[in-house]
Amino acid sequence: MLSAKNVGKRFKIYKDKPMTLKDRALSVIKKSYDEFWALRDVSLEIEKGEAIGLIGHNGCGKSTLLKLFSGIIYPNRGEISVGGRVSSLLELGAGFHPDFTGRENIYTNASIFGLSRSATDALLSDIIEFSELGEFIDNPVRTYSSGMYMRLAFSVAVHVNPEILLIDEILAVGDSNFQKKCIDKILGFKKQGVTIIIVSHDLATVERICDRVVWLDGGEVRLQGAPKQVINSYLEYMSETRNETMTADVTAPEEKEEDTPPPAEEEKNRWGNKAIEITGVTLVGKDGKTRSVFDVEDPMTIRIEYRRNSDVADAGFGIGIFSAEGTQCYGTNTYIDGVAVAVGKTGVAECEIDRLGLIAGSYRLDIASHDRDGTPYDYILGMVEFCTTSSTNDIGTARPPHRWRIQGE
Repeated sequence: MLSAKNVGKRFKIYKDKPMTLKDRALSVIKKSYDEFWALRDVSLEIEKGEAIGLIGHNGCGKSTLLKLFSGIIYPNRGEISVGGRVSSLLELGAGFHPDFTGRENIYTNASIFGLSRSATDALLSDIIEFSELGEFIDNPVRTYSSGMYMRLAFSVAVHVNPEILLIDEILAVGDSNFQKKCIDKILGFKKQGVTIIIVSHDLATVERICDRVVWLDGGEVRLQGAPKQVINSYLEYMSETRNETMTADVTAPEEKEEDTPPPAEEEKNRWGNKAIEITGVTLVGKDGKTRSVFDVEDPMTIRIEYRRNSDVADAGFGIGIFSAEGTQCYGTNTYIDGVAVAVGKTGVAECEIDRLGLIAGSYRLDIASHDRDGTPYDYILGMVEFCTTSSTNDIGTARPPHRWRIQGE
């Protein structure tokens, strides 16, 4: 159905235009651009009806591979083969005109997917109903919120009845109820035998939908196989990389001038005077092993390694769990929980969670050391990422312990 054989894709990154006569003369004999290989020797075979997930950090080549399969771009090396009608959810709303109404844009957008006007007529009511736009369907789309815009675009795209469905980071559409409806629609395509390739940072959704996961790293296939295995390896690698970076920062000699500003990324994601410095964080499962994938009902131990660089009057540790969309799911600290902390020169603080209780999804963990007033010694955003899986399809953020009791006569 789909295949990539030794595929390579190169992009040219052009330098600044020459400004002087000398620059112009040199540009004749020198390349005016740099070459960037987004993909290198990638080979994949995807069978009819198979659902494949592409994961990896930003810039690893996931979106480039989807664009090759969709025919938007072509490889510089190797061969791409596609057998079937393709629907690409790569750039939702491509072809939408801001001054047209939602209804008018349904027709223009559907034509991009190859639907005739009569075919769109037959699908119109289903598209409008799925989008949940109601009376707003006859308003210009420039008056829509971003969520309304994306819902309409997704609704058009999924009513094309494709043989091959390519999806790139578009599942965070609308509220949680609409997201569930989108995922159910994709699962319906899967049951119908549609071939699916999905790119998403929502690893729990990838695991739920896909039969196989491919991890791309630096434009190459690093690992492929069963979703849970590959996702766990990827998350563990990302966690180890982050911890190694932190360890290197701790052990590296400080030779910078005092007035040298820290990197912008560090300012953005980490702050504090480092009096109590976080040197590593791992998540431990019920088997005592480091893990990045947990079941909703699993326990979790958050293990925080620290180093005391200077004496402080008091110290505590805190955690914050956030969804992939940035919603805070839970937060606590040792002061809230009434735990007395006596820090050594180095040591470990552990937060033991008996039952995680977070529904299937991807999450990030913020970690902090701070004083009683909440002033941080070391605060790190998104220190660790993990995901939860579940055999049920409940929605929301948390799953409280519950039971049903039905009475009637």
